[in-house]
Amino acid sequence: QVQLVESGGGLVETGASLTLSCVASGRTSNTFAMGWFRQAPGKDREFVAAINWNDGSTYYGDSVKGRFTISRDKAKNTVYLQMDSLRPEDSDTYLCALETAVHGGTTWYAWPTLYDYWGQGTQVTVSS
Repeated sequence: QVQLVESGGGLVETGASLTLSCVASGRTSNTFAMGWFRQAPGKDREFVAAINWNDGSTYYGDSVKGRFTISRDKAKNTVYLQMDSLRPEDSDTYLCALETAVHGGTTWYAWPTLYDYWGQGTQVTVSS
């Protein structure tokens, strides 16, 4: 089993920056990728960003490209999401996810159903 704990959310103004962190613990040796999704109440999870744990390749949702940066610290089993130029529409619960299976291609990262483990989420609110 793997446990994921997110932190770093909060209330900020438009244009501000935040950095989210997600620490993985437990049986993390088979990590293939980690990702961030966001979700509003009653809505589907939206892909934000993902990183290949082994080679560091990164992938982003269209709405955050150029503003958000995902990174990882393998020694700390931690993935980060640096969020710059935040907008009110970025307000959501941000969830960290971890996938252990090896997948080919680059499109699967955006499919939440393929991730094995999820954190509880951290709330981000951007005021206008």
